[in-house]
Amino acid sequence: MYKTFTMELAGRTLRVDIGRVAAQANGAAFIQYGDTTVLSTATASEKPREGIDFFPLSVEYEEKLYAVGKIPGGFNKREGKASENAVLTSRVIDRPMRPLFPKDYRNDVTLNNLVMSVDPACRPELVAMLGSAIAACISDIPFDGPCAMTQVGLVDGEFVINPSQEQWKNGDLNLTVASTSEKVIMIEAGANEVPEDKMLEAIYLAHDINQTVIAFINQMVAECGKKKHEYTSCAVPEELFEAMKKIVTPEEMEEAVFTDVKQVREENIRNITARLEEAFADNEEWLAVLGEAVYQYQKKTVRKMILKDHKRPDGRAITQIRPLAAEVDIIPRVHGSAMFTRGQTQICTVTTLAPLSEMQKIDGLDENEVAKRYMHHYNFPSYSVGETKPSRGPGRREIGHGALAEKALVPVLPSEEEFPYAIRTVSETFESNGSTSQASVCASTMSLMAAGVPIKKQVAGISCGLVTGDTDDDYIVLTDIQGLEDFFGDMDFKVAGTHDGITAIQMDIKIHGLTRPIVEEAIARTKEAREYILNEVMTPCIAQPRPEVGPYAPKIISVQIDPERIGDVVGQRGKTINEIIARTGVKIDISDDGNVSICGTDKEMMEKAVEMVKIITTDFEEGQIFKGTVVSIKEFGAFIEFAPGKEGMVHISKIAKERINRVEDVLTLGDKVTVVCLGKDKMGRISFSMKDVAQV
Repeated sequence: MYKTFTMELAGRTLRVDIGRVAAQANGAAFIQYGDTTVLSTATASEKPREGIDFFPLSVEYEEKLYAVGKIPGGFNKREGKASENAVLTSRVIDRPMRPLFPKDYRNDVTLNNLVMSVDPACRPELVAMLGSAIAACISDIPFDGPCAMTQVGLVDGEFVINPSQEQWKNGDLNLTVASTSEKVIMIEAGANEVPEDKMLEAIYLAHDINQTVIAFINQMVAECGKKKHEYTSCAVPEELFEAMKKIVTPEEMEEAVFTDVKQVREENIRNITARLEEAFADNEEWLAVLGEAVYQYQKKTVRKMILKDHKRPDGRAITQIRPLAAEVDIIPRVHGSAMFTRGQTQICTVTTLAPLSEMQKIDGLDENEVAKRYMHHYNFPSYSVGETKPSRGPGRREIGHGALAEKALVPVLPSEEEFPYAIRTVSETFESNGSTSQASVCASTMSLMAAGVPIKKQVAGISCGLVTGDTDDDYIVLTDIQGLEDFFGDMDFKVAGTHDGITAIQMDIKIHGLTRPIVEEAIARTKEAREYILNEVMTPCIAQPRPEVGPYAPKIISVQIDPERIGDVVGQRGKTINEIIARTGVKIDISDDGNVSICGTDKEMMEKAVEMVKIITTDFEEGQIFKGTVVSIKEFGAFIEFAPGKEGMVHISKIAKERINRVEDVLTLGDKVTVVCLGKDKMGRISFSMKDVAQV
């Protein structure tokens, strides 16, 4: 027996079936929004996982290509590893929901979302977000919900609630906001320089919509919700804290953590931990949770000093940014490079340019997006934090940070018509102590400019943190948080943008939401810091994009031809275009509208390829001069190839001014000759003359 619940949401019906499928999961919701269908489930292990000091939550977003009537590409015709979009969607679901589970809960929990059909008018990511919240709320898993999520677009200056795929792609704002019944708990945005006040308006419009969805979820919980199960708490015993304070006083802990050098602080904590391990050597129960206890001791110390005394670990003022440095061209021969340093956070970004044919192909659920021209990749090696571990490729965090920086820079990139290149930036983390993603925004902006990419404006990024007290009014916002303030604080509020507006936001919190004054202050603080970085650091380093691409970057010449002549350039089975490429060493891309992009590093060869394309696509007229090669000799004349796959004939009588008896007396195979077009002969062949060239 199952129940169906419906509500009208942004002009479309949201339908949720409870108890219809997946009955063995702790919680399951079969959801339809329009024709988009997602099965969301929440499951938990019976017992806590031993030997861990964190909540083991796993969020999965499974894209099945049958949902859009496609068969996967490749040889095995089966969905493989999660796409970048799936990873990013999983992160957006994880970030607001994780803080709502008990902090001392150690049972494994999996939130799974199976996308089964996609209606282009109803984005499946939104349905999965709502589904995970519903599944967790109605399950017996401890969860302090409900929460809800709304997406907001901006089309022609008007806000659109839960926009379609097309509106999401082509609008000026991609905003996702998650809320509880009282506060905002997550913000994710990409924007086309949306002003701060407009962004705030959109955030709280979404927050208001969320309240209607939360009321809908409460109805389901009241009728179908299970009683939350009991669990074994993994909280650190209070008596352990008291014993620790007798060995390491609060004053000693404060002295240990309050330094601006990360390595010194870590060494201090290692020494403190060693003292405590020696003191509690006979108490196995305490030793098992000592690492978590030391972490909590540090956290309480840092939070108390920041909140009560306005004292930061490295001695900075609350609104002060760490020392900044910027430089370009630090890597030779690459197409563009820049390094941005903020305290002990250091990012080097390298830009690579290529023909449009090297755009990233996308095989996903959005039928409108099949290729991506700009790619930003972020790497976080273990040496950047002084650790050692093997590299196993990018994890979800690295994919997320790369996508955030990419989102921040897309609004300022030139169009394909203005700059016909595929662009890749790679941000290498040399050193990390907080907010590397926003440092990569700054480094990437300068790297693009150094590479000669005519971006419209500079983009900078910065992050704000938060420490809260016992009441909503007891809090302090920190500008430019370092790693310690991120670990022990309540918020990581990242904002990137230009002088004129926001291009990206990502907000993570560890508490049950933010009040509006906190959100407003964080956005105002990031704008102030962004302006400082742009004016005082980035502009003095490189004020304008280079006027042209560097010597090692490929050059591109665009030639417009009649679309009906594309076949002439390509030739039968690609014979003609491949011959041009083989002779000149260039790369050639041809768009459906007849735009031919010729890419190479040798200017002479590029111009030769351009000449060939023009010859092939130009109607032959009497009096035109061509240069060609003798490719065939007959008794009656010679055939001259003047472009790949294009030949004309010089009759024996037109080879020389004087009479000749044999063609071979004047010409041999491979000779380079100049000819003038005489039109076409009776057989429709192009007719040339050598002897009449001087008269033209």
